Amino acid sequence: MTIAPRRAALFAAVLLSLGLAACQREAAPADAPAPAANAAPEANPAPITDQPSESVPPATAPVSNPPPAASDTQARFDGYGDMRFGMSAEQAKKAWGGELKGKPPADGGCYYLQPIWVTNPRDFGFMIEDGKFVRLDVGNDKETAPGGGKRGMSAAEIDKLYAGRAERQNHKYVQGGHYLRVSDSGGAGTLVFETDATGKVASWHIGVPPQVDYVEGCG
Repeated sequence: MTIAPRRAALFAAVLLSLGLAACQREAAPADAPAPAANAAPEANPAPITDQPSESVPPATAPVSNPPPAASDTQARFDGYGDMRFGMSAEQAKKAWGGELKGKPPADGGCYYLQPIWVTNPRDFGFMIEDGKFVRLDVGNDKETAPGGGKRGMSAAEIDKLYAGRAERQNHKYVQGGHYLRVSDSGGAGTLVFETDATGKVASWHIGVPPQVDYVEGCG
């Protein structure tokens, strides 16, 4: 069969068009399409693991050289804590920094100021005479005298602690008891231990003469 020249030309043009379309469908893009400019970021981005971790110091750094422990006594040959013998009663109260109970007698004589926690008057007290702080009396086991003496120690232990400085005198009221009197080597203060019949320290007081030698305290 013979195809007319006009029809042959039309048929060739259709074949060429179909061939070009097939080539376009088979060709793959060289690069992936770029993301849209307004694309939303990832909700939970992966953490960056190639960064060095920050060193976080502990909440409280250890102390290599802790401060020394506080002394177990506030008693001194010249007073107690911030209180000094010779202070007026008001100055002594201010130096104590807390409430003290006790009032001067009507005749203005000797009396004691004591912390509110004291229940036994013989346990602890600050002697006031002529309006001045002159002596500290201790009858409990907690307080320590300057030099290390305490209630309950033996007379031999007191002699050893104070290197033979304790002058021994017979007790006025206790048979077999003694007063062990230790004078301050650099001041007017004097420390007196009172021992019972067994030779144990029953109480002690420290102050300045003449009040430190009052046997009955303010009695």
